[in-house]
Amino acid sequence: MEFGLQFFPSVGNEIRAEDYFEDALRLTALGEELGFSHVRIVEHYFTPYGGLSPNPLLFLSAAAQRTKTMRLITGAVLPVFNHPLKLAGEIGMLDAISHGRLEVGFARAFLPHEFARFGISLDESRERFDEGLETVRRLLEEENVAVSGKFHSFGKTTSLPRPTQKPRPPFWIAALATESSFVNAGRLGHGVMGIPILHAEMRRLMEVYRESWRAAGHPGNGRVMIAFHMFCHENGEMAVRIAHDPLNRYLLAIAEAASDWTTGTTSKDYAGYGKMIEQLKADSFESNLASGAAWVGTPKQIVKQINAYRRDVGEFEIASLQVNFNTIPFAEAKASMELFAREVIPAVI
Repeated sequence: MEFGLQFFPSVGNEIRAEDYFEDALRLTALGEELGFSHVRIVEHYFTPYGGLSPNPLLFLSAAAQRTKTMRLITGAVLPVFNHPLKLAGEIGMLDAISHGRLEVGFARAFLPHEFARFGISLDESRERFDEGLETVRRLLEEENVAVSGKFHSFGKTTSLPRPTQKPRPPFWIAALATESSFVNAGRLGHGVMGIPILHAEMRRLMEVYRESWRAAGHPGNGRVMIAFHMFCHENGEMAVRIAHDPLNRYLLAIAEAASDWTTGTTSKDYAGYGKMIEQLKADSFESNLASGAAWVGTPKQIVKQINAYRRDVGEFEIASLQVNFNTIPFAEAKASMELFAREVIPAVI
């Protein structure tokens, strides 16, 4: 089992962007020293929930200069808001800059306010994602690519730079709650990025993904990455005291960013999202800790939390950890990572 870092800037005016990213880059360099396998960052816009990171490739370019071995993962880019010609070229460029360490996660996006501001219909989400993903794949794997699609069309084009990794960097599909997203990720032979929001469903969705992977004839059993909040401290009560409010503020930020789903917004491409976001509004530090979506406590407590999650939900290959969520200060996040690497990782890998 691998452990990596995920940065999800869910902050308002309490943290300056330059300070957030400097802290994140310092923690990235520390992560490589401690043996964390990857660094990952999101693409979101306009609100405190993720809005500091409109282009994950920019951050990962900086991270590439602070590291030598860590995998650099977009978690994830959004084809619906990016032209495939531009996205393919940027992927090739970062793959070259990082000497072939890039992995590309793709997501459909799910926040109605982002679609509204970009002037794109929620009902086009699935089609735009599928077309964008396939077009980027072809541009990276092939030369002289011509496309006549519903949303993008162009004549024979060879994207530059060509990828350093052959035939291209590994792909991931971010999947929140839609079963077809897990099915398609397995069918296409891509890894799947999961978020433990629908805790009771995650086991079934992971099994659906692996069944789809095997049915398509791909070797092995696929790769599953799941995101967790993590805060490790030698004193369990202090761990809870430090992580409690920042995690609750993070949960409030996602509920506010997605609130359109609870006020009448609907889409054929997002069945049940209103109900899901209503459930999310009731989520809390306590419920995340109880379900295993957050790992908080002493090293021994976190080892028990990890083992319980693997027992209840199933085995997965990679945990992507949010270590400075919301306003967790750099010093506390650093100490948490060091303690986790020293005492937790050897006990669970």
